[in-house]
Amino acid sequence: MKLIVGLGNPGQQYEHTRHNVGFEVLDRLARRYAPGQVARSKFHGAILDAQINGQRVLLLKPTTFMNLCGQSVAEAVRFYQLDLSSNLLVIVDDVALACGLIRLRPDGGAGGHNGLADIEQKLGTEQYPRLRLGIDAPGEIPQSNYVLGRFRPDQQELVEPALETAVDGAVCWALHGIDEAMNRFNRRNTG
Repeated sequence: MKLIVGLGNPGQQYEHTRHNVGFEVLDRLARRYAPGQVARSKFHGAILDAQINGQRVLLLKPTTFMNLCGQSVAEAVRFYQLDLSSNLLVIVDDVALACGLIRLRPDGGAGGHNGLADIEQKLGTEQYPRLRLGIDAPGEIPQSNYVLGRFRPDQQELVEPALETAVDGAVCWALHGIDEAMNRFNRRNTG
């Protein structure tokens, strides 16, 4: 069984903000692979049980705020006794990547992302795959204001197809593993 976690903040005021692209990817996965299902409340999150080409995949949206999402991830990982390196994928926004680019990695540091930092603190490791979706650097805007803001129209044009590419990358990870997903989707984003 695989667990895909999309990071974001709960509440209508945060919908479609830069910080919530993880939630948006998870919503698209749910529409494709768990249509009509109603998420149940578990692990301080909303969880759906999906089937992707016969592979059982749990889709988890922590309902804590971003800075506390590690509790939700750690509870699910421990409950299902998941091997982090092959059965957990975290989808997250990244200010260090250009808007619309995605990068899959088998592990790595938090890179200043409070959600990833909390997950790493609660799991006690950085050794889990992540899919980062670029949202551009904030420039002169304070980073906390920037990530909680909505995309400009020029950014939205880049983000929309990237969300679909991120869904495909997550599916590839679930079916074929992180190496195959990186080979197929990191290369696609260059240039």
